[in-house]
Amino acid sequence: MQISELKDGTRNVSVEGMITKVGETRIVNLRAGGQAEVSDATLTDESGSITLTLWDRQIEQAKMGKHVSVNNGYTNSYRGKVRLNVGRFGSIEVS
Repeated sequence: MQISELKDGTRNVSVEGMITKVGETRIVNLRAGGQAEVSDATLTDESGSITLTLWDRQIEQAKMGKHVSVNNGYTNSYRGKVRLNVGRFGSIEVS
């Protein structure tokens, strides 16, 4: 699948690309209690780019300039923009 094909609400997303931007890490409060680190990165392939939301350990994995594969991810819309999420059942691999 290519990034340009991703639409809001897509499940079981497998996509590859290069991390071209990594935002600041911030601490958020979780609905279930506790806190987590979150950061937004930009994942780019030859068809386009999308914001990839990274949580906790994923932030250290996905560094600027790294090629990554997202498996079993999903998309949602936040503030009018489609975003890619790895989720608890998905994975991210750095090559």
